[in-house]
Amino acid sequence: MSESSDAERHPNPVDLHVGARIRMRRKILGVSQERLAEDLGLTFQQIQKYERGANRVSASKLYEIAKSLQSSVGYFFEGLADPTADGVAETGEPFVHDFLMTSEGLELAALFPRISRAKVRRRILELVRSMAEEEAGAGADED
Repeated sequence: MSESSDAERHPNPVDLHVGARIRMRRKILGVSQERLAEDLGLTFQQIQKYERGANRVSASKLYEIAKSLQSSVGYFFEGLADPTADGVAETGEPFVHDFLMTSEGLELAALFPRISRAKVRRRILELVRSMAEEEAGAGADED
């Protein structure tokens, strides 16, 4: 038996993205992991594994999840690069999954699109960017 490589132990970026989208949709609807699991005939631990990308979601299970969470199957793939563009499907930014796995990130992702005024959204982005730059500068000063 050969030794597993690092690439084999880490979740596929697409699985991470789909899992994050499942979590986001579930949270937006106010559905608990337990309730979703019960609806699908699974354990809440299995839902956790799907959301973390630790376990890959089969096509039939994704269809059931979409039905339970009142969304299209395509919703779970939104934001992924077009696989026909260069032959590779990637999420682009690896931190998106980590961001959506935090309660604050998930809440921001759910609430930000509700702000209809583009000027207000831009000002919020400028504020966050400024705070992040300040934080990075403070970290550099400590080194």
